Amino acid sequence: MRRRGFLTTAATAAGAAGTPALLGGCAGGGDSGPLDFLSLAWQKESIEVNKALVAEWNKRHPSARVRYVQGSWESVHDQLLTSFEGGEAPDVIHDEANDLTDFAHGGYLADLRPLLPGDLKRQISQANWDMATIEGGVYGVPFLHDPRVLIADRRLLERSGVRIPTVQRPWTWGEFEDVAKELTHGRGRERTYGVAWSMKEPVNQSVNLAMSTGGAVFHREHGKDVVRFDDADSRVAELIHRQVNEDLTAPRSALGMAGSDTLPGFFAGRYAIVPLNFSFRQQVRQQAPRGFEWVTLPMPAGRSAEGGGQLQGVSPQTLSVSQDTSRKKTAMAFIAFMTRPGHMARLAEGDWLVPTGDEALRDPGLGTGGYGWSTGLRIASDLRASPVLGVRGYPEWKDKVATPALQAYYAGGISLRALRGKLVDDGNRILARYQR
Repeated sequence: MRRRGFLTTAATAAGAAGTPALLGGCAGGGDSGPLDFLSLAWQKESIEVNKALVAEWNKRHPSARVRYVQGSWESVHDQLLTSFEGGEAPDVIHDEANDLTDFAHGGYLADLRPLLPGDLKRQISQANWDMATIEGGVYGVPFLHDPRVLIADRRLLERSGVRIPTVQRPWTWGEFEDVAKELTHGRGRERTYGVAWSMKEPVNQSVNLAMSTGGAVFHREHGKDVVRFDDADSRVAELIHRQVNEDLTAPRSALGMAGSDTLPGFFAGRYAIVPLNFSFRQQVRQQAPRGFEWVTLPMPAGRSAEGGGQLQGVSPQTLSVSQDTSRKKTAMAFIAFMTRPGHMARLAEGDWLVPTGDEALRDPGLGTGGYGWSTGLRIASDLRASPVLGVRGYPEWKDKVATPALQAYYAGGISLRALRGKLVDDGNRILARYQR
C-alpha cells in the first residue's frame, strides 16, 4: 500500500497483544511493511501514551509492526479524503464519529462487525456502539468522549450562597437561569457575568444540549432525516438568547469566542461560570493563577425529559480500519489492544477525556485525581449519540445555514421565528439533496 504523503511519521512505537486468534495468519498480509496508525493525539501526555502503546505492540509483535503517524484535527477530513481517493490511506485511523458518515457511505472504511472480538464488544455499551453505527454497519470503535460541563469559580459560587449542583442533583435549566442572575453584579469593567457562552462554533453544542429538554433538531421521518426546531428542540437556545439579550447575565462579547478565549475573563472574575468541553480542565489547571479555586459541575437538566433531563449528545473519538488495507484482522487486533480497559484509561487520562469502556470508567487512576474527574465519569451513563451522527448533508447545513443563523439569533439579530425558518426550511432543502 502506498503511504500518504501528507502525513509525517512521528515514531515507530507499539501496542501490545491482541488476542492470538485475531493475529493468527494476518501478519504480513498483502503488504510486508508496517501498518500505518494515524493518530490525532495532540497533547503532550496523550502523544506519549499513544507512542508508548505502539512501542509495546511492536515489541510483542515484530512481524506485525505498527508505524505511528502524526495527524492534525484541523485538517484531517480533507487530508483523509485525498488519501482515500488516491489509494494511500493509513490502515488504522483515529478520527471522530461525526467524520465517519461520508467516509462510510463512500466505501472507504471497513465494517468492523465481523472483526470485533467479543471482549471488546462487551466492554463498550450499546449506547456507545450506536455512535459509530451507520445504516447498520459499525465503522469505528468509540473510545473517548468529550462531554459538555460547567466550569465554575468556586469562591463566587460559595459567596453567592447558591446551591452547588451534583450529578445526582444537577440544576434544572430554570435554576441555572436564576443562579446566573444571582452571580451577575457590577457595571462596566467591574461587571461579573453569571455565565459566558462561547459560540464561535455554536451548532454542535446547541444540538447536543437540546437532548436535555427532549429535543434533537434532527429527526427521522418516513425513513429520512429531517430538521425540526420545535419547542423541545429550541428551549436551551431560547434560554441562552434570554441570558444574553434580556437577563444580561451573559456577555454578548463572548459569543464570538472559542472556549479557550473565555478563560482569561474567567480567571479575572469577569465570568462566574463557563460551559466548556470536559477536556478544557487541563487548560484551566495549567493556566489558572495561583490560589484560583474552580470546580467542575454537570450541565443543567431539563424537566420531564428522557434520562431525567440529563442526556446530552456526543460524538466520540473513534478508531477505524481502512477498507483498502489487506490486513484488516491485524489492524483490528491492534485496535483491540489500544482499547483494552487499562490502555483506554491511560489514553483518557492523557487527553483529559472520558473513556467509553465500562472497566476503564472504573479505573482507580481516573476517579481519584481531582480536577473534576469524578463528574465526568459519573455523567458517562447520560451520554448518547449526537443527533447529527449519520446525517448526510450535516456539514453543509452546519456551515452554510446553522452557524450564521444561530450566531445571529444568540446576538439578538434575528427572531426565534426567523431562526426556525432558516434551520428548518433551508436545512431540509440541503438534506433532501443528499437523500434522493
